[in-house]
Amino acid sequence: MPTLIRMPEISANAAAAQLVEWLVEEGATVAADDVVASIETDKAVVDLNAGTAGTLARRLARAGDQVAVGAPVAVVLAQGESADAIEALLSQQAGNGKAVAASAAAAASASASTTGPASTSAMPQAAAPAARSASERYFASPLARKLARQAGIPLEALQGSGPAGRVVKRDIERAQAARAAVAQASASAAGETAAEAAFERIPHTPMRATIARRLTESKQHIPHFYLRGKCRMEALQALREQLNHAERSGREGAHAHGSSHEDPGRHAAGEAPAKRGFSVNDFVIKAAACALRDLPEMNVIWTDSAMQRYRQVDIAVAVATPGGLITPVLHAVEAMPLSRLNATMAELAARARESRLLPHEYQGGTFAISNLGMYGVTEFAAIINPPQSAILAVGASNRVPVVEADGQLGAGVVMEYTLSVDHRAIDGALAARWLARFQRYMEHPATMLV
Repeated sequence: MPTLIRMPEISANAAAAQLVEWLVEEGATVAADDVVASIETDKAVVDLNAGTAGTLARRLARAGDQVAVGAPVAVVLAQGESADAIEALLSQQAGNGKAVAASAAAAASASASTTGPASTSAMPQAAAPAARSASERYFASPLARKLARQAGIPLEALQGSGPAGRVVKRDIERAQAARAAVAQASASAAGETAAEAAFERIPHTPMRATIARRLTESKQHIPHFYLRGKCRMEALQALREQLNHAERSGREGAHAHGSSHEDPGRHAAGEAPAKRGFSVNDFVIKAAACALRDLPEMNVIWTDSAMQRYRQVDIAVAVATPGGLITPVLHAVEAMPLSRLNATMAELAARARESRLLPHEYQGGTFAISNLGMYGVTEFAAIINPPQSAILAVGASNRVPVVEADGQLGAGVVMEYTLSVDHRAIDGALAARWLARFQRYMEHPATMLV
């Protein structure tokens, strides 16, 4: 019997997904684990496997279609099966759908038959009267004749409502109102056409629609409050430069002398070499994780029945992609060496921009970080991504005037940040303690690496 390839439920509670493109043509032989199509969920583009070996005999959906979860998208024939079996299978699958469609059509027909006569009987009242013969006299009051001449309304176009069909003042007023309504409707239609020519309609992608829905829900249902802080960045920048220099020197030495000179203890300790230079964001993520480890009452999620306190620190990091914002999740960051954090974040960000994240890589997390400092943004406030309880918005590091500990005025490098907090789960005093702990790690960065 032919096998149907169905649209899978990639994201929890997803009702449909978009079939982005077909990667296999009809008539091609496929293995069970072959990728036959790409499908887009609300957050990523994922592969659709055949699931069974055979011949992809027919594609039931086109690229760009929104397909309900569980609906068939293709038919695979096993060796020896005839194409005639496809029609029987599809007829069987469509049986319930046809019954529903027939019921809907019958209901629509019944509705039309019920409302039809009423609509028909109303039409003569709204329609203009039939034209009268040239020899027919038009009865109208003197005032009605005067008003008709002034308005340019021919009396023969009117059906009088006075005695014996006499045209009276109110008939002229009704005709004027009707003509004004037609003119207004025409002008409105012309205005809409001109306005629509000024822009292009771009349909919402599943990702954009999900972002809009979730963030609207967040602002409507989560009581946000905001705490702002600053930290000095000179010590962190110096440590970052030292680590990057050491990484560069280590890679150059390995290339020059071979891998035998590499420190054997680093991999044993889980300290993989960084694939790119350490960024300020790496230190921000690590400092936030250490502060959450120190204050576990901040590492929580609110539910209607209980507060969920998590045993490890999972942090979602906002990544800008062409389709919108997505937040891949780093797990157990408090125990993760900085070089592994760096490499993992680089890999997740690259695959996020290619829409290739798997669901478990962007779902979960109790805390989030959004950094716009690389765009020169000094300070901003971010919206909490439910069900998380807080998000840290990080700005750029800028050289500004500062008052030193000895009271002297000098220049220092300062970074500003804003913590958005769900007041249902976290109180202001606790959030303030967390912010102070975060500042301490940022200004004494070596303490987060031990």
